[in-house]
Amino acid sequence: MRETPESAAIEIRPLVPSDPRARRLIGMLDRLQLSLYPAESNHLDPVETLEREDVTFLAAFVDGKVVGCGAVKLVSPSGTSPRYGEIKRMYVDPGARGSGVGGALMEALESSLLALGIDIVRLETGVRQPAALALYERRKYVRIPPFGEYGEDPLSVFYEKRLA
Repeated sequence: MRETPESAAIEIRPLVPSDPRARRLIGMLDRLQLSLYPAESNHLDPVETLEREDVTFLAAFVDGKVVGCGAVKLVSPSGTSPRYGEIKRMYVDPGARGSGVGGALMEALESSLLALGIDIVRLETGVRQPAALALYERRKYVRIPPFGEYGEDPLSVFYEKRLA
């Protein structure tokens, strides 16, 4: 997949997380995360969680192949209507990195939140993933303290973006 040209059309569409193509990417992400961080610093939602009604799971297709995935789950801190979306399970196949797939996925996930009337998006990522940090910062995410059920962790970075 290293031949993914910069100009290749990227198609973003829903995919069931239990689809073998999605599971392949989720497995690759799990292996990467487990190689970089201890178990207590990994916050990996299982496939079953990604299939809930309050989660949007999207895949990026290039030339018919699934090369990336990402999810956003709706969070209602006090049990009321959803107050923010949390980006989860962002991953781009190494052979497709640098071709705009990550940005296209983020744009689609953000748009899905806006369509639901949600204008705040948050995420947690790790300090040992400079490409992910750069992607989020290019997209105007700002660092924030831990949110939701996350605690302080020197290996985690927390971000938020106000959508317009």
